[in-house]
Amino acid sequence: MKRLLASLALLFAAVPAAAQIPHLKNDQLIVDGKPFLVLGGELGNSSASDRQWLGPHWARLKAMHLNTVLAPVNWELIEPQEGKFDFTTVGWLIEDARAHDLRLVLLWFGSWKNSMSTYVPAWVKRDEKRFPRTTDARGKAQEILSAFGTATRDADAKAFAALMAHLKKIDGDRHTVIMVQVENEIGFLPTARERGPVAEAAFAKFRGSEEAFTANAYARFTEAVTRAGKREYALPMFVNGAQGRPGKLPGEYPSGGPLAHLLDVWRKAAPSLDFLAPDIYFPNFSGIVAGYVRPGNPLFVPEANNAGDPRAAANAFGVIARHRGIGFSPFSIESIDAGGAAKLGALYGLLDSMTPEIVRAQASGRIAGFSPTVSFEGAVDETPQVQTLGGYRFTVSFVDPWTAKDKQVPAEHGGMILWLGGEDYLIAGGGITVTVEPADGKGRVGLDRVEEGRFVDGKWVPGRTLNGDQTHQGRHVRLPPDAQGVQRVRLYRYG
Repeated sequence: MKRLLASLALLFAAVPAAAQIPHLKNDQLIVDGKPFLVLGGELGNSSASDRQWLGPHWARLKAMHLNTVLAPVNWELIEPQEGKFDFTTVGWLIEDARAHDLRLVLLWFGSWKNSMSTYVPAWVKRDEKRFPRTTDARGKAQEILSAFGTATRDADAKAFAALMAHLKKIDGDRHTVIMVQVENEIGFLPTARERGPVAEAAFAKFRGSEEAFTANAYARFTEAVTRAGKREYALPMFVNGAQGRPGKLPGEYPSGGPLAHLLDVWRKAAPSLDFLAPDIYFPNFSGIVAGYVRPGNPLFVPEANNAGDPRAAANAFGVIARHRGIGFSPFSIESIDAGGAAKLGALYGLLDSMTPEIVRAQASGRIAGFSPTVSFEGAVDETPQVQTLGGYRFTVSFVDPWTAKDKQVPAEHGGMILWLGGEDYLIAGGGITVTVEPADGKGRVGLDRVEEGRFVDGKWVPGRTLNGDQTHQGRHVRLPPDAQGVQRVRLYRYG
């Protein structure tokens, strides 16, 4: 493995940036030779199956400052007859994304989608002998293919490899497609593991819990599919996990899926995967995210709640700034309403304009993110958060001092601080108030200069110079609620 990584590093060093295929380096996604931050949105499950239906939505997605669309590719559509492939849907997805200057992350809906096996071709569905199904506690067949079906695994891997070979052929020089998700929300229901003669024999030899057994079986299957695809075109590949509610047992949530507590099992059994990603629809977003923050597992949230979630900005700052993630993507993006689109557009517009600064700060550890912690039950911890960056200690409050308490929602507030070097910082977001102290406790800190402004083509364009009431006579930096903004701040010490 070390020799392979060294060889890949030499290969990328020798290839011009624009010719390099998308890849991961130091937990950053590299596209056309530069770090890339996915400002994404995932389409609904059926939206990418009809070009005419999806057509009117592309311009709206671009207007929200998305740079990437996550789109399903269904096994049943690309291989309607065994061995005969039809990549029509893939072709027009790429054409239409290019026409709107958008990238794609393709989602392979193969043997499993949300635990079930409804996206497989009819010739798989109708041949239970060749492609065995699981059975429930009463011995009745389920709409779930067995993870121990070797013919299923091989057919899935063959179709996925054909897809990746086609992508290389039509997109290998353009890199419209930058990553691929393998399967979708794998996990067994409604028990911790599948039964049947083959599964029982395998479990008898396995050392570990029922859920670890299930995870190992799914991961080994997924490894075969991923490895087959990478042999054709080695784009970054990942799996996504459907989360369980607190107190629920395996099988009451999708057992054995790519969940944080099973990350080691998955990484050992599926080494060809580049990372595991959480799909998050529960209020305790930051807690779930934290479980996936591991060295060598870049953080990406392909389904960051439904599009229009009012906490999207707060959650995005947590992913991108606090944990230096590679991207953020709400689900069912095409269904977002006008109000939600305006808020997401403001967030993505800000992040897009700041991307060069963000990725540099991520790489050098000069970035911090802030958002209130919310429990699964929805309780919001409004306690100010403290972070030291560049010799200064920043305290970030989520309750806006100039807005009536009943007119603001602190759970939706959040932001980030980037250290530019010396005494210069960027503070961005909405609904946060920031005070500063010397990290060494000596003297006091003042605001030398505070500018609101924006980035245009990577360059800072200053607007108003803020002082007086806007900085509470030099006491704080404030970013008002219900907007996304950025201020450039120069500090100084005195006393």
